[in-house]
Amino acid sequence: MHKAAARTGALGVLLLAALLAVPRSPRDASGGQTMDDPLAAEIARLKAYLQSSTAKGEIWDDVRRGSEPMLLRAEAALQGGQPLLALNRLAAAREGLSAARYLYSLPGPQRQDPKRFEAEWRRVGELLKAELAPPAANALDAVAPAAARAIAEAALPQVRVYYEASLAYGQNTVPDAGLYYIGAALAQRELAALVRGLGTRASGPPPPLRSLEPELEALEAEILAAYRPPASIDRHGDFIRASAALKEARELDALGLRYGALLRYLQSAQRFAPARSAPPAGADTVPPGALEGRLREYGARLATGGVDHTIGRLFLETAQALATPGQEADPAAAQAIADSVLPRYFASLERATPRPPRPAARVTVTLVRWPYT
Repeated sequence: MHKAAARTGALGVLLLAALLAVPRSPRDASGGQTMDDPLAAEIARLKAYLQSSTAKGEIWDDVRRGSEPMLLRAEAALQGGQPLLALNRLAAAREGLSAARYLYSLPGPQRQDPKRFEAEWRRVGELLKAELAPPAANALDAVAPAAARAIAEAALPQVRVYYEASLAYGQNTVPDAGLYYIGAALAQRELAALVRGLGTRASGPPPPLRSLEPELEALEAEILAAYRPPASIDRHGDFIRASAALKEARELDALGLRYGALLRYLQSAQRFAPARSAPPAGADTVPPGALEGRLREYGARLATGGVDHTIGRLFLETAQALATPGQEADPAAAQAIADSVLPRYFASLERATPRPPRPAARVTVTLVRWPYT
């Protein structure tokens, strides 16, 4: 999402992004295509668009500023032998770029005319008709490994959310802002199609996923308990990003999209970590200087059992990247993944711990907010 569109209305919009990784799959022994090929082609296509675009204005400036660095990091990950890290970074970069590419492909007068905007909204609605229904839990059963499926599952419901929100946004602000979110809906449909076309395979049976309702309630309680000054002021953006990912995790879990729900749940925990005043209760805190060794231990644990642990490996390799000196270095964030995120991954694969029933609601509060904020 872009700040320019957000500033046209009263509701804030935040760019969703995460840095994840997984080892590279070797090229097929027969010389067949691997996931590297379509990813490389997509990265090259978007780089060419960035270099050739003549778009101007605040929306384009915002998109370019947010997406270009992530696209370059996706390219670096692919060249470094980490195709799923590249896929996840590409997913973060391409939403804004694809939305902008759609927006600026339209004639200038159409981008400013409310009636033509609404006509375009109806036209795209016909194209997206199949994706506007709630996605089935088994919609991506053929997609592997687990991390790739999680990225695609998280994108599926966003098609409908972005599309439905775009009309009200364009009507209440300016048409080109609404058109941008139509483009975002199309971008998420394209992302799911891209992942489906990768043709990758899992290295083992899928992880034993289940509903994360107990974990989601517990994390929500942690976030609400921590939302007090000064953290609620100083770390407001972290709370918003964590809450947005948690909201998505709940929606995905309710749809039975367990892979996407697990990804967003762990991302919510990762985004919440900077706002914590202390590590979570029971966390196995890593002493300073011992982080690298602890991450190696996690790597060994993820490699045992013959299970497709690629979702866990995404966060492991994220922590490894953050712990490595360089442009992306953030040792505190790497420590948070070791303290909070990876333990949650393993706990989510175990049988749910029974929780006492929630007390009956005494007050109902309805919040109206923009998607994913």
